[in-house]
Amino acid sequence: MKKIGILGSTGSIGTQTLDIVRHNRDDLHVVALAAGSNIGLLEEQIREFHPLYAAMWNEEAARELRVKVADIPVKILSGIEGLIEISTLPDIEMLVTAIVGMIGLRPTIAAIKAGKDIALANKETLVTAGHIIMPLVKKLGINLLPVDSEHSAIFQSLVAESPDTISKILLTASGGPFRGKITAELPGKTKNDALRHPNWAMGQKITIDSATLVNKGLEVIEAHWLFDIPAEQIKVIIHPQSIIHSMVEFVDRGIIAQLGIPDMKLPIQYALFYPERKPLKGESVDFTAIQTLTFENPDTETFKGLPLAYKALADGGSMPTVYNAANEKAVSLFLQDKIGFLDIYEIIEGAMNQHKIIPSPNVEEILTVELETYRYINAIQ
Repeated sequence: MKKIGILGSTGSIGTQTLDIVRHNRDDLHVVALAAGSNIGLLEEQIREFHPLYAAMWNEEAARELRVKVADIPVKILSGIEGLIEISTLPDIEMLVTAIVGMIGLRPTIAAIKAGKDIALANKETLVTAGHIIMPLVKKLGINLLPVDSEHSAIFQSLVAESPDTISKILLTASGGPFRGKITAELPGKTKNDALRHPNWAMGQKITIDSATLVNKGLEVIEAHWLFDIPAEQIKVIIHPQSIIHSMVEFVDRGIIAQLGIPDMKLPIQYALFYPERKPLKGESVDFTAIQTLTFENPDTETFKGLPLAYKALADGGSMPTVYNAANEKAVSLFLQDKIGFLDIYEIIEGAMNQHKIIPSPNVEEILTVELETYRYINAIQ
């Protein structure tokens, strides 16, 4: 039985991870859970899965949770210290990092140093600190398994393949809810418009990121670090049906792809049980019903989130942190109806243009750059 901890257990990835645990109780045991602010759902999860530890980001929320679960033998922790304690528990073999935002960085590094395998769903970890994380992973010999459907697809396509045979990575994208729109059609688009993703059921931020193509930009940066591939060998292709989750082209021009219905449970379960495959309930791809799979180039003039990501990666150092932080703040403002959809790009580009790059930032410098980016955006609003 594999013992796991889940950071971000009440979010989309976290709840789907627990659903997999629910159907594999003989193989998976939850030792610890952590959430941001959803006290009610975390209480339900504690009562169902009986973890020994649980954490809330906010201490006040943790105090309330302690009262609610006083009848259960579970230790309630809080804050960054609580997340780090959970991440380094001796009983945990694998940590699922599904927590959103930069708060996942320190716990992930702590877990790696403690020898835990990582099922990675926190984009910020590699986007901002790939230069720290990947050497550490290699040095300590732990498994870092991607949970993103695209990176899982690439990982699966590379099984038994030598890295030096890769010609390029073909990273697929649905195109989001505004695919086919031009810039003149985007002013006035609301958060409700942007949250209508055609294929995937995801959290609000990642859904907006899909609409701007920032999500794909973040995935390009992640792919660079995960697979040690230069940016010029990572090509984004719009694939509206979301059946091909990504592909790898090799030096002999052969291409291996991973296909499946748009369902995050497959990459989550693959990471949890790697290198084994387990049965997974749900639909299979019916090619006769689909009949057609289509592909197109991304519109990088309209959807600037993608070219800005390539620029951030080319600039290197602390610039990807600025890209990520500026987008996070801009999306928050958009979801609060304080800015328009196209303003997201202006905020990201403005933050990047004013930043003085730190060539190889440490964790403290990364977190400082994030705060400075937030301050810059607050000052211009």
